[in-house]
Amino acid sequence: MPIARVAVVTDSTASLPADVVAAHALTVVPLQVVLGPHAHLEGSPEATPGRVAQALRDHVPVSTSRPAPARMLEAYRAAADAGAEAVVSVHLSGQMSGTVEAAQLARRESPVPVTVVDTRQVGFGTGYAAVTAAEVLAAGGGVEEAAAAARERAAACSALFYVDTLEYLRRGGRVGAAAALLGGALAVKPLLTIEDGVVGSLERVRTSARALARLEELAVERAGSGPVDVGVAHLASKERAAALTAALRERLADQLEGRDVWCAELGAVLGAHVGPGTIAVCVAPRT
Repeated sequence: MPIARVAVVTDSTASLPADVVAAHALTVVPLQVVLGPHAHLEGSPEATPGRVAQALRDHVPVSTSRPAPARMLEAYRAAADAGAEAVVSVHLSGQMSGTVEAAQLARRESPVPVTVVDTRQVGFGTGYAAVTAAEVLAAGGGVEEAAAAARERAAACSALFYVDTLEYLRRGGRVGAAAALLGGALAVKPLLTIEDGVVGSLERVRTSARALARLEELAVERAGSGPVDVGVAHLASKERAAALTAALRERLADQLEGRDVWCAELGAVLGAHVGPGTIAVCVAPRT
């Protein structure tokens, strides 16, 4: 039996547009970005994507950290105070961040039951999962149905991205299965994916132009023939992201069914790990 009111909580790496967050009444808990000696909440004026990109260029130490369990608990308590009888908490891959663990710790003290969903995705892949959970709840579904739908949507997503260099992923220890590309191969232009919750290697390409053309082709292939949502993200590469967005908007017009391709700058946390010049695309089939 559906619970009367269920809140959906996600984290700032979901990269959701503000109007989408508002439309689905989502709660977004920020991660932290550390620039030099100073820690800031993602989304604050001190931790913008532009500032992160410049810090990386200037070789200022940049790192990130999960939300404290206490901050997650604040979100759950606020949901309960607003009338929620349960929470579905949808987060980025537990293989790449301690955010899922923070949510699991916080739910022990939550005044209402909390179901934690590890999307095993990052960026828009997590965002689409959170939106899907909210849509299921709005249609009268229950907590378990919403959580299952979020996991299913995330599993169906293809997260593909190009980085100018693997150096930033290496520094942050997030290179995962793509580690085979390291060691004398930092000059290649790698195409990467999220595989089993970590960064994996797709292909090596010698030039950025070829890499971006191949990224477009892979996105179209992953879209298949059914309805899809598509998001493009970048860090300090607005023109290239806009070009990819326009191409995918045209080539997938029938499958988008009137929805637009999201295009946004990567948040500060994700940007800190991939570096300036990154272009990412998430293809999320709809069922």
